[in-house]
Amino acid sequence: MAKTSIPLAASFLLLISFSSAVDTSRLFLTVVNNCPFTVWPAIQPNAGHPVLEKGGFALPTFTHRSFNVPTTHWSGRIWARTWCAHYNGKFSCLTGDCGNRLECNGLGGAPPASLAQFDLHHGGHHDFSSYGVSLVDGYNVPMTVTPHEGHGVCPVVGCREDLIKTCPAHLQVRSHSGHVVACKSGCEAFHTDELCCRGHYNSPNTCKASSHSLFFKHACPSSFTFAHDSPSLMHDCASPRELKVIFCH
Repeated sequence: MAKTSIPLAASFLLLISFSSAVDTSRLFLTVVNNCPFTVWPAIQPNAGHPVLEKGGFALPTFTHRSFNVPTTHWSGRIWARTWCAHYNGKFSCLTGDCGNRLECNGLGGAPPASLAQFDLHHGGHHDFSSYGVSLVDGYNVPMTVTPHEGHGVCPVVGCREDLIKTCPAHLQVRSHSGHVVACKSGCEAFHTDELCCRGHYNSPNTCKASSHSLFFKHACPSSFTFAHDSPSLMHDCASPRELKVIFCH
């Protein structure tokens, strides 16, 4: 009996260990709308990665939506589209629009828009999931990313400030009725190589902060505000169970 109990116990422990390893690889993305208006979240994978949730959906005020991400490496971005409507049979949004579609299906969004960036399940057995919030393409809603049950460097990051109220006039995007609906980046407003970090300026040595990016940085220091901003703003959290994207946090 003693001889048979050892492999049985070992098998049982192996099963527990295997089950735990499988369980910790499960990761949920939860998108929360705390805004006092409907938003239309959009999800774009990076090249070679699958589209999640068909790439977009409507999210009424004070509701949320959770979904699994692949258990293998996935990277991409999430943003909110705002001021969306169907008009003459066509769906369109004033901010973050993805080709007049409700379901973006892999398409990117039109700036300006606040972005959450993700690089999930990388780092081998460490199972890191990296995340950050970017205002490089401008701003349309407050946004944070909150990890749950992770280990290591897992801060809440993002931009809680309502920059619609303080956006400089030369960066403002207005609706047909005159309401400010978004705040452009310097690149989007002026399209110069220097502000867009293109050509000669496309390197960490030549791409620098501008007065326009500093407007965003002073309000939201934990967010990326220009193309070669500090890589340390992207955080590696080990084995989180959930990453929560909150609009109007």
